[in-house]
Amino acid sequence: MDVLILAGGLSHERDVSLRSGRRVAEILRDRGVKVQVQDVDTRLLGTLSSLADGVVWPLLHGSSGEDGSLQALLELAGVRYVGTRSKAARVAWVKPVAKAVYGREGVLTPDFVTLPQSLFREVGAEQVMDAIVARFGLPLAVKPARGGSALGVSLVTDRSQLSRAMVHCFAYGDNAMIETAVSGTEVAVSVIGTGTDATALPPVEIVCDGPYDYDARYNAGRVQYYTPARLETADAARVTEAALTVHRVMGLRDLSRVDMILDHEGRPQVLDVNIAPGMTETSLLPQAAVADPRDIGEIYEGIVRAALV
Repeated sequence: MDVLILAGGLSHERDVSLRSGRRVAEILRDRGVKVQVQDVDTRLLGTLSSLADGVVWPLLHGSSGEDGSLQALLELAGVRYVGTRSKAARVAWVKPVAKAVYGREGVLTPDFVTLPQSLFREVGAEQVMDAIVARFGLPLAVKPARGGSALGVSLVTDRSQLSRAMVHCFAYGDNAMIETAVSGTEVAVSVIGTGTDATALPPVEIVCDGPYDYDARYNAGRVQYYTPARLETADAARVTEAALTVHRVMGLRDLSRVDMILDHEGRPQVLDVNIAPGMTETSLLPQAAVADPRDIGEIYEGIVRAALV
């Protein structure tokens, strides 16, 4: 079995992608799997044409790796690959659309509004921000409507912080999603498999000395992780069921990670779904895999073998 890992790309998350690719390659090689790691460049289609019986594992983060574009190219090339197919990836990539899909299934998500940068210029930024605060109150979470790794995300606890948060958000995209900031226990649940055969890895609890932003995620020291999460049995079951529901109704395949807040009433409030979660040493899915009764190498090899079917 040959595995071609695609890592790198040109998004803001290139460095994280390269680290993810190297780490997954190491673990698979320890299992005796033949692995090649390649960037996405002009050599790609030639490499794919020579990949007879192998599997591609795309580990690109950001737009080209998660918005369905790369998946569509792999489908055009007729190769087998790990992960969600292009159509479902396009839906999952746009946060407000994803919220609408899993929200129809009764999955709770914080109340939100999505607004383009152009509207702030046309109507007047201060008036729009006043309307946002009047409608949702404080605190607020401001984030790009598309994107990952918490790039462009801000927590706003005072009206005076909102303008800077919007500027920061629009540096990463033309559409902002502003949502009620729910308080509670921050949890990430990773899901392995497809459809009714999907299973959840142990939930990971995240305790951060401030916003769980890009710096906190990929630079050690600011975050404490608890795996499994320090939850009562019933709460653990609820967050697990929420993640499995999102994975199934979104039509996701092979692996995903669902980020949520377990609010003070014991209700999972889903924040985001990731079809290409980070796989670095500090990333959440690998931490959950280490806490699983199975060996992490067994889990990763199982992901690859499932893509052969």
